[in-house]
Amino acid sequence: MTPINLRKLVTQKEVLIILTHLESEMGITIYIEDTQGKALFGINSNLKACKYPVKLLEEVIGWVIGDEKTASIASLVSYLAQQQYEKKTLANELLEKYQEIDLFHDISTQVTASLDVKEIARLVIEEARKLIQFSSGSILLLDDQGDRLESIWEYDQIDFREEPLKLAEIVSQILPSSEGEIVNNIWCDRRFIDIQTRVNSLICVPLTNKRQIIGAIIICSETLTTYSTKDLKMLSILASQTASAIEKAILYEQSCTAAKVAHEKAQQLQRTLHELQQTQTKLIQSEKMSSLGNLIAEVAHDINNPINYVNGNLNHAQEYTQELLYLMELYQKHYPQPVPEIQAVLDDLDLEFLVEDLPKLLSSTLSGVGRIRQLALSLRNFSRLDQVEMKLVDIHEGIDSTLLILQSRLKPNERNSGIQVIREYGNIPLIKGYANQLNQVFMNLIANAIDALEESLANYKEQKGQIRISTHILDSKWVKIQIADNGPGIHESLQKRLFEPFFTTKPIGKGTGLGLSISYQIIEKHGGLLRCLSQPGQGTTFCIQIPVMQDILTSTDTNITISN
Repeated sequence: MTPINLRKLVTQKEVLIILTHLESEMGITIYIEDTQGKALFGINSNLKACKYPVKLLEEVIGWVIGDEKTASIASLVSYLAQQQYEKKTLANELLEKYQEIDLFHDISTQVTASLDVKEIARLVIEEARKLIQFSSGSILLLDDQGDRLESIWEYDQIDFREEPLKLAEIVSQILPSSEGEIVNNIWCDRRFIDIQTRVNSLICVPLTNKRQIIGAIIICSETLTTYSTKDLKMLSILASQTASAIEKAILYEQSCTAAKVAHEKAQQLQRTLHELQQTQTKLIQSEKMSSLGNLIAEVAHDINNPINYVNGNLNHAQEYTQELLYLMELYQKHYPQPVPEIQAVLDDLDLEFLVEDLPKLLSSTLSGVGRIRQLALSLRNFSRLDQVEMKLVDIHEGIDSTLLILQSRLKPNERNSGIQVIREYGNIPLIKGYANQLNQVFMNLIANAIDALEESLANYKEQKGQIRISTHILDSKWVKIQIADNGPGIHESLQKRLFEPFFTTKPIGKGTGLGLSISYQIIEKHGGLLRCLSQPGQGTTFCIQIPVMQDILTSTDTNITISN
């Protein structure tokens, strides 16, 4: 079945106008039919006419019937079909990537919320069951010696526990490659010829943490099943979160055991747990932002290529249109009295409107393409995956990219009249730092301000939400950035805990309590300070004071005060 409906294509208003215009200009009769011979456009009045194929991906999807001149019409319709197909393909690819982002976020929120290994394993198997069809599944971990696999959780419809050693043997055959694998017919695979099992098809994905394999996820089907690469990809996304979560859960359990055994070292253990929690926070956010950054960069790249292609063609189309309109104007000037047949077509076309509206249509389309290019550039600037070392960073560019990404949350909707953003940028120098990490701080602070305003505006619909972002230089060494909102404010008792890991005032499932903690650590890593100024009912202001160059701090710079 062809991916494009030719009938829908040729009956679009714009295409009908083009075909009708070409009939008039070329003095021909255009007749288009599908591969079953059903008429799609025009009337076939010439039984001896030639048939010219309309192709898409080398497949004939219809015919243009007429004399030799209609061969170019077939090429034009083929080109329009190709354009329609590419648009659909791009839309499907973007949708799939956004779905992956949503899936990654949902899984991360659930799995990393637990510090119990079996609970993590149970959640992962349940998530896998929602995404992939299978009869049995298990998560296996290597023992302390790293030479034996042990199951920590199973889901089975065929009494999975009867043969854990056989399944562990299958997994041990796959793991050395360090890659996930699909086996859709185990009996045709020589590696498993001596293993007697009730499993027929399976997917196995290694659990890898810090480039070291710690176990595997395996899902199996008792009947022959054709698993796809999409199934493997979904299971790999689960595995990326599972390995880290299990590793952290194991570390947490070990810490708790040590605390019970050595009560006299409680203070030392408390510091260790706090450091572990900080490490967990960094790992979770680092993994989340790394994967999100990769997806954002891929989306920006995938958008940019076809948009550049469309933009280039539109510029030529606009130029050609102006030339054709000028040619038509000359015809009207030198042949003011057209023949009746042409006059009839002109009357049907509403020529004055077409001449006036066509340049506007092309200009509007170019503007829209430019907007998409700007969005793709902002996505790429925000991710900054290539900046793994300190470089000079444009703070204003980072803030603007963040605001563009969050623009949909600032617009009016059914719950509120929108949020106004006021930029008060000073003449500040470039800052030496990590661009992607500073962008992460701006994203967290502005998103938190939007959350606070959305809650406030839902209760007071007449209120106008406002976020004010200001930057200015304090002296030759320090820059100050303020992000203020006119929301409900934060009580003093809560302000003391804002930057604690996992502390959040949001409902369960709405926030992890990591954003402000990570932001604080990032600014601290850059040698600066992050502070919250707020009073209930008077809004909230987050102040960032950051050095222009990182080498200005010395070991004696232990006390830095942020000016209000």
